Amino acid sequence: MPLKLHTIHIVLLIMLICLVSCISETSKELSQNNNGNNLNLKYATGFSANDYGTHIVLEIKNPWPKATKTYKYALLKDNGTTPQIGNSFDGIIKPINNLVVTSTTHIPSLELLGVENGLVGFPGTDYISSEKTRKRIETGDIRELGKNEGINTEVLLELNPDVVIGFGVDGVNKTFETIKKAGIPVIYNGDWVESSSLAKAEWIKFFGVLFNKEKEADSIFQSIERNYLEAKSQAKQASNRPTVVSGAMHKDVWYLPNGSSPEAEFLKDANVDYLWSDTTGNGSLSLSFEAVLAKAKNAEIWLSPSYYTSFDQLKEASELYTNFEAFKSKNIYTFSRTTGSTGGVLYYELGTSRPDLILKDLIKICHPELLKDYSPYFFKKLK
Repeated sequence: MPLKLHTIHIVLLIMLICLVSCISETSKELSQNNNGNNLNLKYATGFSANDYGTHIVLEIKNPWPKATKTYKYALLKDNGTTPQIGNSFDGIIKPINNLVVTSTTHIPSLELLGVENGLVGFPGTDYISSEKTRKRIETGDIRELGKNEGINTEVLLELNPDVVIGFGVDGVNKTFETIKKAGIPVIYNGDWVESSSLAKAEWIKFFGVLFNKEKEADSIFQSIERNYLEAKSQAKQASNRPTVVSGAMHKDVWYLPNGSSPEAEFLKDANVDYLWSDTTGNGSLSLSFEAVLAKAKNAEIWLSPSYYTSFDQLKEASELYTNFEAFKSKNIYTFSRTTGSTGGVLYYELGTSRPDLILKDLIKICHPELLKDYSPYFFKKLK
């Protein structure tokens, strides 16, 4: 080969290498072949996050029960050139300044992380109990978006949030598909699917990842976990274990927690004798009134009797309830009496993020000699 031609080939090869390098740098194509830094999760199994420096890969593994698809999102660290991702991700999200969430359980995480001012819309604002967030609703900083299963897309598109945090029970939500087609990414949050209370609370780290506040989220969760475990340890010092029944009837069926549920876990950690602690399964137990009465007629404490807030309401719903010793001794406690200014039940909003408060409530109710300086946060006696 003539020397001149050989030199031309070398020059062309160098130019090609430089061109490929420039394209790679300009596009910032996301790579998942290199090992990233995994987010440390102790209890939660429904999501994971890997930090690759320029971006974070967020995976939602169990957005609803029996989900068969893992959702994968690329969270960019800056607002640079949109990367070439092909079909690798279900969404690409640039740094978040404002967002829409769809469950009240998401709001405490935003407030704990100090990013609540980024919330611009919510479906069903009357359900929100937080005084801080209610003020922003009243000033118009948070817009009403209708119902979760039928979000007002016209208002949402007008708000044009950086992301919508959704949840689903079976993956079928046409509104979310419409939102995604409009170019607004939707990330599913599956905190409610987790099988333990601390696992649900650990989803604050999900929001920590979204807002680049991983360290803050980890510190907050560690504090909640520590409070929970300390309360659990104190409950073991109780001198007795009162018998407990829970739930109430809907029509002719009494629904109450199965023994392997997060609700029953609270009762176990509060060191009480929950009369159905030996049951297992998914969802609630569905029993007849006769079956519950036979086992729990003399139960010392009755917790969470559905939405009823007074003894009169309970008696009016069914005279049969008066057969229980807990009714006769006025020893029934509910979280339905603790509400926000528009009627939202605080337990449903804050309970997921603060299981330590729920456990302390139960310990105070069932072992009044413990936690002497503590006043129940969610639970109150029926009127």
